[in-house]
Amino acid sequence: MDLVITPPGTVSWANDVYGNAIASATFAAPTDRLSIESRVTLEHHAVAFPQFDIAGSASSYPFSYALDEVSDLGALLIPQFVDPSGRLPLWARGFVRGAPTNTLALLKDINDAILAWVEYEARDDEGTQSPLVTLERRRGSCRDIAVLMIEAVRWLGFGARIVSGYLINRNTGMVGSIGTGSTHAWAEIFLPGAGWVSFDPTNRTVGDFSVIPIAVARDIKQAVPVSGSYAGEADDFLGMTVEVSVY
Repeated sequence: MDLVITPPGTVSWANDVYGNAIASATFAAPTDRLSIESRVTLEHHAVAFPQFDIAGSASSYPFSYALDEVSDLGALLIPQFVDPSGRLPLWARGFVRGAPTNTLALLKDINDAILAWVEYEARDDEGTQSPLVTLERRRGSCRDIAVLMIEAVRWLGFGARIVSGYLINRNTGMVGSIGTGSTHAWAEIFLPGAGWVSFDPTNRTVGDFSVIPIAVARDIKQAVPVSGSYAGEADDFLGMTVEVSVY
């Protein structure tokens, strides 16, 4: 991993509350140019069809997390968006076929069905749509679709978090990928025994065979690649390019 910042600044590293590595840069003098270049080379080991050893106590839904798990999951269990009419929990409960029902099958059904409701679109607008807006528009980017799934399963009592990283286009049929890869967002859901399991509703995949996680967070706003403030003109150019090469 190599991080190059121009002009040179004072860089300090720390871990945030989720364990993500955060680099903070400060500068001693004004400048008319700021460049942040991050290069990462990694080996990715994953199987195409993983098996998840879900604990017997959680293999059927509904189930209850252990008290320690509830305490540690905390806000990851709580829906984050206002829904006065209860439309999203009603939509989510429509996937529950009975009581009990197979936990993994339920989550796979939601993961598979979202694109029947929402058409993927490459959306460069700043920010993320609320889940209700995504359902109403029936269109959304990968981050919009991931947030919809996370909010839906939280209404069902699951602990879930957003993941920001890269999508590897292993079979050239992945949605949201340009060339060999691109930035991407998806969901992780905590299942006792199996731990954090990735669900990518944009591509209807489960497991991390085609995704490389970089950061995890409760809310997508907490996982932006670069954040900060500057003093300058409102129309000062800001840009970001990402290139992913798979060997």
